[in-house]
Amino acid sequence: MDNDVSAGSTTSIVGRLALGITLLAFGLGYADVIDGVSAADAVSLAHYVGGVALFVAGLFAFRDGDALTGTAFSAFGALWFTWAVTAGDSVSDNAAGLFLVLFALVALSVTLAGGDQLTQGTYGLFFVSLVLLAIALFADNGSLAKVGGWFAVAAGAVAWYAATASLAHWPTVLPRRAAGRGVTAAG
Repeated sequence: MDNDVSAGSTTSIVGRLALGITLLAFGLGYADVIDGVSAADAVSLAHYVGGVALFVAGLFAFRDGDALTGTAFSAFGALWFTWAVTAGDSVSDNAAGLFLVLFALVALSVTLAGGDQLTQGTYGLFFVSLVLLAIALFADNGSLAKVGGWFAVAAGAVAWYAATASLAHWPTVLPRRAAGRGVTAAG
């Protein structure tokens, strides 16, 4: 098999699709791209696809011996499930911001834990999104929330691409130049 193409496990493909779809819906809601659609409209999707399906995918990843994917999917499944079931509750902006900061730390941990470039890219963009959204809540700044939403959209797009690339056998890593190759002197 070519090193630039990964078949991916069924668990990681399903989990990446669940995470990608949820991040896209959540991010587009915060980015305020579609008139009349807000992040609150992603609640049922976040509850079942991002929460339940992603958590179950995490459990399957643990069963397959993949601690990184299991940790990420289970933790993010818990994030989405909790976010969905508490939506509409009277929670202060500071409490909601703290919730996002805590899960940003989880996203940072799984980003730094390694994995392929698309996995690290997804989790890294999600980390930035959560931090920006938390700061937006602390500062009551709608513009910063929109920027955080766009980072969630980017993270969702990377997760979706990673899943699709695994299914379609598209490249999943950026090509690297070999040492010593490159510009040659004419002469």
